[in-house]
Amino acid sequence: MHVATFPRMRALAWSGETLYASRGYTLLSAKIENQSIRWQEVGRYDPSIWRNLTASMLLTFRLVRDGFHALSVLPSGALIATVPGAIITLAAGDTKFHVTHRVKRGTRPLHICSTSGGSVLFGEYFDNPEREEVHIYASGDHGETWGIAHTFPKGAIRHVHNIVYDAWDECLWILTGDNGPECRIMRASCDLKHIETVMEGNQQARSVALVPTKNGVYFSSDTPSESNHVYFLDRSGKLSVLADLPSSSIYGCRVGKAVFFSTMVEPSAVNQETEACLYGAFDGISWRREMSWQKDAWHFRLFQYGNVLLPDGENGTNFLAISTVAVKAGDSQTSVWKIVR
Repeated sequence: MHVATFPRMRALAWSGETLYASRGYTLLSAKIENQSIRWQEVGRYDPSIWRNLTASMLLTFRLVRDGFHALSVLPSGALIATVPGAIITLAAGDTKFHVTHRVKRGTRPLHICSTSGGSVLFGEYFDNPEREEVHIYASGDHGETWGIAHTFPKGAIRHVHNIVYDAWDECLWILTGDNGPECRIMRASCDLKHIETVMEGNQQARSVALVPTKNGVYFSSDTPSESNHVYFLDRSGKLSVLADLPSSSIYGCRVGKAVFFSTMVEPSAVNQETEACLYGAFDGISWRREMSWQKDAWHFRLFQYGNVLLPDGENGTNFLAISTVAVKAGDSQTSVWKIVR
């Protein structure tokens, strides 16, 4: 059931009953009470002068990938986010984000991971044509300082897609890509001292989105060269194929017992889909296409693939937040839906 829609806004993360979203370089938060959503400003980041200009216009905002891209809420109340070229931190009680790490390779990691113990991690995401070594960075002081916590040796992987904290098993899931043995799904201890590969070596192990649950983890594949699917890996290690997807999938989330994955419009010889889609299942088994959005007319690579962005974090509500980009009806907006069954 549709609750509300907000233009020029991107949903970033849940923290219990609080939803965090950004508009340009301003971070907002809201609690949904009686289906009423009132946003309040949490903090701001001051980018370079030219980014203030590009962020003011929708197409240039899309062109140069302005704004917040990922957010993690720490138990201490500190907020860690990614913006173009930097990791930024907002200490509890502050209102202005400050840069705590400059991204030297690539523009930003795709996600920020935090554990119940307060550790924060991200993996390097950059083009890496020479297959140089790739680092995972970690912070133990609420995102104020960062150090290399693990290094994948030269030739091992192309880059890190995601690191996901699993509260049920008190572990991390590390997802890497992009080709052959570079595609890995790994289970690691929270201190990264023990890392084991669970799945590797093919395009179905090429994943960005993974959603932990009590009985196991759901994940979707992200490949332009094969058909894509939703999988379930139970706690005993049994892998099941649950659903077919029409295109690459890089976002997933959980709302109560319901699990959702989205797909993007990424044209290839295999992926011919022209709509960005949302798929969901209440029982983890019966998957269906819930919604879809037609890609707009602007160039895929320059102005972004049509996509449905789902926020990170633990959602303690029965509301689903969806951000859509590069689509005809709903470009660069966030909609909130009440899950009713």
